[in-house]
Amino acid sequence: MAMGSGITTKIIGIGLVVLGVGLAVWGYQLSGSVGSQITQAVTGSDTDKVMTFYISGAVSFFVGIYLFRKK
Repeated sequence: MAMGSGITTKIIGIGLVVLGVGLAVWGYQLSGSVGSQITQAVTGSDTDKVMTFYISGAVSFFVGIYLFRKK
């Protein structure tokens, strides 16, 4: 294994954590839009687009944490 691969994995992990937080915040902002609030009032659940951002953000965040903590 190359000597710099551990550092590269940590950098990718940090990037994924930042990306995950950004996607979750973007999803939260989308959930406050008028269209999303109307859909939520009628159906009782968030729109598919908002849920996609939440799920993508969570997956990216946890994969990033895993890569960052990996030896």
